[in-house]
Amino acid sequence: MHKLSSSKTGPLLGTITVPGDKSISHRALIMGALSIGESKISGLLEGEDVLGTATALRALGADIYKDKETVWHVHGVGIGGLREPDVSLNMGNSGTGVRLLMGLVATHPIEVTFTGDSSLSSRPMKRITDPLEKFGAKFSGNSDGTLPIKVIGAKSPIPISYELPMASAQVKSAIMLAGLNTPGRTTVVEKISTRDHSERIFKYFGVPIEIDNNNIHVSGHAELTAKEMTVPADPSSASFLVVAAIITEGSDLIIKNVGMNPARTGLFETLLDMGGQIYFKNKRQSCGEDIADIHVKYSKLKGIEVPHERAASMIDEYPVLCAAAANAEGNTVMRGINELRVKESDRIAVMVVGLQACGVNVIEHDDGMTVSKSEVSGGTLVATHLDHRIAMSFLILGLNSKKTISIDDGRVIETSFPEFTDLMNSLGAQICP
Repeated sequence: MHKLSSSKTGPLLGTITVPGDKSISHRALIMGALSIGESKISGLLEGEDVLGTATALRALGADIYKDKETVWHVHGVGIGGLREPDVSLNMGNSGTGVRLLMGLVATHPIEVTFTGDSSLSSRPMKRITDPLEKFGAKFSGNSDGTLPIKVIGAKSPIPISYELPMASAQVKSAIMLAGLNTPGRTTVVEKISTRDHSERIFKYFGVPIEIDNNNIHVSGHAELTAKEMTVPADPSSASFLVVAAIITEGSDLIIKNVGMNPARTGLFETLLDMGGQIYFKNKRQSCGEDIADIHVKYSKLKGIEVPHERAASMIDEYPVLCAAAANAEGNTVMRGINELRVKESDRIAVMVVGLQACGVNVIEHDDGMTVSKSEVSGGTLVATHLDHRIAMSFLILGLNSKKTISIDDGRVIETSFPEFTDLMNSLGAQICP
């Protein structure tokens, strides 16, 4: 255990850059591993989740290393060139990494066993294995569909058309990756749009892909050419800094080069609706992704009812939204977010228990929660349940708490935002062991 504590602080001031986008970092490594030649990736997130994907891809045959200039080099094996690894692939805490790689290997004639930590091993995988079985892959493992799972890849995969039963960018991406080594055209039908990082990076690397209303068509057995990429800063990581500045009186913060993919900006839209002073400057595009600099100032917020349809674009940001909601006049209602119950933890239940312990008025619903303006008392130790977003959200809440808020284990933050504590303290926060 590595306890961290956060205390009431003065203004957060400065101009900073947060780590690279985790979703794009995973995908950049995977696409580089499937390409012919050498891809160069700048700005890659070097958190445990992404480094775990790099290690797994090495075991599958790709040559991946970082140079002295912090540029990552990926020498790919080409589509269809993955080899069977000698060891099980331990994906740690990474739901994105394991689900994307299960899709990738499902249409290769190899056997791969995936494992993970206790948190990842409790998360549902049947949503991935069910469509992948239709390609011809087989799976053996626990009857409840959790890790460890052995993937027995299809020797002669067949293309499928699959309608997603739930909004999930991970499931969509796993099917798209399986389609790359499948002859013919694989189709994903997506009734509710989710983040489209896979579609964008497929186009950037030259995958034949067509998007027709709700249908995403991927043509298999293309030859991909290696690319140079700069990964934009992660909007999910930036969200913690944005909320920190908004709730801390006198704060004035600029966050550079943040990814502004429309499928990822739900929290920013919600904070604007609540009265947040957030400005987007220097808007541009890089490697198929939208980017901007975010200027955020301390704001007096008001509670709102978050639109249900916005959930997909901010599903990872509800925990830190709770910190903003506790400092907003009135009630902030968050419904239609059942997906949070099967993340790294049951984020709804864990947030409710932690918020109540910190003196926040919160009501739990089957599909969400309502957080009311509160005098945050703090003075408690919050259990993170091995969930990095829970950990950071309560440290942000502590910035405007009467007494210190502590979390039981800060090490989980390494999975997605290894510089979090140092970066926050450089701006004026007081986060310490």
